[in-house]
Amino acid sequence: MTLRIVANLREDGTTIRLIGRMRAEHVEHVRAEIDASRAPAALDLDEVTLADVDAVRFLVAAERQGIVLQHCAPFIREWMAREADRS
Repeated sequence: MTLRIVANLREDGTTIRLIGRMRAEHVEHVRAEIDASRAPAALDLDEVTLADVDAVRFLVAAERQGIVLQHCAPFIREWMAREADRS
């Protein structure tokens, strides 16, 4: 399974829903979607079933830049905390 990206643009911002497995090869696609979105942008991670280290590092950086992470699974949040401590 790959990652599906679904953007919901609204007057007050954009929610980008990620569905499936997020890996390094998807980071640039997600970043491009954020760049094309109306601010503020949020990533809805409710349907992310797996992530690799590059995806987790991207999520850490995105959150630091003000991107809201919605419905982040506890295992991803915990991994993000460990990666954030390393940087």
